[in-house]
Amino acid sequence: MKKLLFALLVTGSLLSAKSGCVLVQDGKLDVMWKAYKTPEKIGVKGKLTSVEYLPHQKEGKNFKELFVGSKVIIDTTKVDSGNSLRDEKLVKFFFTQMSTPKITGEILSIKADPRVKGKPYTGKMEVAFTMNGETVKTVLDYHYENEAFKAQGNIDLLDFAAGKALASINKACYDLHKGKTWSDVSIGFVTHIKATLCHTNVGKK
Repeated sequence: MKKLLFALLVTGSLLSAKSGCVLVQDGKLDVMWKAYKTPEKIGVKGKLTSVEYLPHQKEGKNFKELFVGSKVIIDTTKVDSGNSLRDEKLVKFFFTQMSTPKITGEILSIKADPRVKGKPYTGKMEVAFTMNGETVKTVLDYHYENEAFKAQGNIDLLDFAAGKALASINKACYDLHKGKTWSDVSIGFVTHIKATLCHTNVGKK
């Protein structure tokens, strides 16, 4: 009888392990951007360093459970481009020209690409960004590998009625930018997710 009970317990544990995919995110989010200047479209990278991330769930069986409904609130007065003078100009001549110093985002949906064995998990997510009083839905491509979840996409500042702010920073940096500051900006974020017993279940919708 004892042997039978032990066998049942072991079998139950194995079945639970096979179906017990657990994803856990640490609740931290790094937000990056890349803007472009000069007619040659030279990129300038940076980070927004004051980010409040409100995850839908810290733990779940797949990315949909973790991310859909998650929100982010970004303070645009905290910028790091690796150049303090540039950061001051960005805040003074660009971000403070907006109707609000905050950018918010909410993840609306996520869809995984077909799984390819031995390759990173990939897919797309739709995010609603609100900036300068305008809300725009944007699709980001995501990539998950070695516990790092990265998403990246592009926005057009003109979609957020930010022409005034764009003209302001272009004027302030006219010589450095050779008279050209582009309206398209690359945006992205990275967060860390620990996966246990997930195998191919991680990216399921």
